[in-house]
Amino acid sequence: MPVDQHASQPTVLVVDFGAQYAQLIARRVREARVYSEIVPYDITVEEIERRAPAALILSGGPASVFAEGAPHMDPRILTLGIPILGLCYGIQEMALQLGGEIPKTDVGEYGSAKLTVTGPGSSLFAGLPGEQQVWMSHRDSVGTAPAGFTVTACTDTTGIAAMEDPSRKLYATQFHPEVAHTTHGQEILKRFLYDVAGIAPTWTMVNVIDEAVADIRERVGGAKVICGLSGGVDSSVVAALVHRAIGDQLTCVFVDHGLLRLDEGEEVVRVFRDQFQVDLVHVQAQERYLDLLAGVTDPERKRHIIGEEFWKTFFEEATKLEGVRFLAQGTLYPDLIESGGRGAKATAKIKSHHNLIPFPAGVHFDLIEPLKALFKDEVRAVGSELGLPDEIVHRQPFPGPGLAVRIIGDVTAERLDILRRADAIVREEIGAWDTDRGVWQYFAVLPAIRSVGVQGDERTYAHPIIIRAVASADAMTADWARLPHELLATMSNRIINEVEGVNRVAYDITSKPPGTIEWE
Repeated sequence: MPVDQHASQPTVLVVDFGAQYAQLIARRVREARVYSEIVPYDITVEEIERRAPAALILSGGPASVFAEGAPHMDPRILTLGIPILGLCYGIQEMALQLGGEIPKTDVGEYGSAKLTVTGPGSSLFAGLPGEQQVWMSHRDSVGTAPAGFTVTACTDTTGIAAMEDPSRKLYATQFHPEVAHTTHGQEILKRFLYDVAGIAPTWTMVNVIDEAVADIRERVGGAKVICGLSGGVDSSVVAALVHRAIGDQLTCVFVDHGLLRLDEGEEVVRVFRDQFQVDLVHVQAQERYLDLLAGVTDPERKRHIIGEEFWKTFFEEATKLEGVRFLAQGTLYPDLIESGGRGAKATAKIKSHHNLIPFPAGVHFDLIEPLKALFKDEVRAVGSELGLPDEIVHRQPFPGPGLAVRIIGDVTAERLDILRRADAIVREEIGAWDTDRGVWQYFAVLPAIRSVGVQGDERTYAHPIIIRAVASADAMTADWARLPHELLATMSNRIINEVEGVNRVAYDITSKPPGTIEWE
């Protein structure tokens, strides 16, 4: 189901052929201040005509265009006269549909490659260097361009690395301009968006706020809205946005499950009750969650328990309020895609999101999801515009189930206390060193083991703490952060000396892939 939240803005539709980079393409378009949405490869011509996009971008994909069951779009889409840019699989799909040739060879191209621009009149490469580094990831490639196309770039391995047919507004590259390794990738995308498609870069967070506020006011009227605060960026921004729209018609319920980081619960209460004067119900549910999590070690089971109990507790409070018709929640665009729901056909389910759990039997609210078209970095920008403090807006990414999934194994009050205090030291020390926020994410993990140590003259049998810090541009891939040895030593000394029950500290030097950023 299309988001359709920013119909007043020119929209670029990213046609997803199953690419790992589809979200990244959409984000790069938005970074160019043009609104974008992801749609499945089997979107109909009629749906495209209804939505009247300013341009289409065909994503890459993991399959060969010749593979059995490979995704293919309706070829009529290429005849609509809409500016279209095909990337990787997209160039092959375009060539296949329009009569080009894609020979089957055993020669692929993966990683960085030197691109040579061969078409001096190219719209995509206008004003850019004649030679540049690009990122390739393909086995098949176009051997003969369809009639009407001009080949505009090549590499040593790929004769047709880019092609253009201005008369039909069709453009394509074999490489990935959306990836940071393509040195002029964002400029190439901008040339397509601005020069070819004629889209003005007018989409801003101020537009987002103004449109969301107007939409909320129109939908809600004089009714009341309830919002579940988790302490995270998403729910905090939703609460601030809805409060700007309707003021005291909003009631927030903060279910404190005791799984937040040090002092974060108090921060939520201070900001929303004291700074924004939001009607806030603070539920102290720490003991309830500990009882439910006792003995549970599987991280997905933890997620389900915490999500289900959150909604159960939340709805217990909601039924005490009168006149509430709407529920505001912080569903983001990646939540819809990753959960494999609400029309996301091309993307497999990655993990559960508690925002998408259905209402219990007999309970109904009309949903308000003002962030459902936004990525995380955009949500932070909205939060800053709304006046939320940096401690919330730039809060380190934090899983919905909180510290429960950074504790490997059983969750107990003792283990929570150990991890909470160790994690506070990690965040304090790296935060003081990383003043330009160059490290994407950092936190502590408590594994389900103990080891022998010596403190003073006594033998200890205590927990290790693992420090995780990663550098990333978008969290799709990540590398372990090269923290100074002095900083690691400071954190290790402080944790062992200040956190009772810890006698060893390790630093995780695994990238993503093969690991994930979180440890759960």
